[in-house]
Amino acid sequence: MILAMSIAGVVFALLPALNFLANLPLFQLSDSLDIGSLDGDPLDGNTEEFSVSVLIPARDEEAGIVATIDAVLASCHVNLEVIVLDDHSVDSTASLVQEIAAKDSRVRYEAGDSLPAGWNGKQFACFQLAQFASHEWLVFLDADVRVKPDALAILARRQANSGVELLSAFPHQETGTWLEKLIIPMMHYILLGFLPLSRMRNSTSPAYAAGCGQLFMTRREPYQRAGTHDAIRASRHDGLKLPRAFRQAGMMTDVVDGTDLADCRMYRCGSEVIHGVLKNAVEGIAKPKLIVLFSVLLFGSSVLPIITLVWSLAVGHVVGAVVSVVGVLLGHLPRAIAAKQLRQSWAGVFGHSFATAVFLCLQWIALINQTFGRRVAWRGRIES
Repeated sequence: MILAMSIAGVVFALLPALNFLANLPLFQLSDSLDIGSLDGDPLDGNTEEFSVSVLIPARDEEAGIVATIDAVLASCHVNLEVIVLDDHSVDSTASLVQEIAAKDSRVRYEAGDSLPAGWNGKQFACFQLAQFASHEWLVFLDADVRVKPDALAILARRQANSGVELLSAFPHQETGTWLEKLIIPMMHYILLGFLPLSRMRNSTSPAYAAGCGQLFMTRREPYQRAGTHDAIRASRHDGLKLPRAFRQAGMMTDVVDGTDLADCRMYRCGSEVIHGVLKNAVEGIAKPKLIVLFSVLLFGSSVLPIITLVWSLAVGHVVGAVVSVVGVLLGHLPRAIAAKQLRQSWAGVFGHSFATAVFLCLQWIALINQTFGRRVAWRGRIES
């Protein structure tokens, strides 16, 4: 019994480990795709810059909005406008943006309309922002993301060369508290461990929809064809739902590593991590059709080997212990690679099994909340 479970743990752990190893080089941007390659753009035969509208929805973002705008304004190889929509902030977000706009004509402040029934706050803000944009390229950027000077040009080049209509980059995730270090990197573990990127890039099936809502790039015409943010008006999880809308319209989407292109600290305390996971869970894994499957896969690959190792050591089953050690190493391998290649916390590597258990508990709590009609408030709102 112990040996059979130990072998099962190895088999479960092998799946995300092999998939992660196969996906990582596809996920990371090519070394040749650097700012130097943007000189003399072969796409149009000259060195004209990409014209980009950076669209930032902001609700109570006084702590980081100035740094975000300043980072965007430092962008090179792009003809730039920055539009910030104040979504009824009660802090100094509006005045801070207005001060920058008064000094730099590339920055524009807009006050958001009242939130209509049936809309999520962020989706309505992005919908309005797109109507204000004057350039062809649209970048939807969260107010806590700080892009590097060459990031927008590199992403525009990547999107233009690849032919995808919606490109999403995963910024480097800054983590401070222990729960951030444990849980935040799970996004990369699940993305690269269970989504076949090569298959995704050869199909427009909505089943392969994936993205990071912190940084999306598209162009005006395909954005309109996908139905704009109106197509996902009630969603809290644009990272999944916006790519799905594009794919449902027959268009290709893609995800790339933004570790060297942008930085973001998504949450700043344990309670924000918990509320953030609960907020997005019901539109991701915490669905009746998915939660059992993912619970088995995640538990089997990341928690079961630890259980069988402890069990084997407790009863003196040497072979079971050896097999379990292999399972533990395989289960933690993706997190170790991510810590090195994606600059994630090593504390999260050693706490991966615990992190997975916590993550799964939050998914089931989210499903129970949804079953009983309870919704998690976010940014002071529980949308109707």
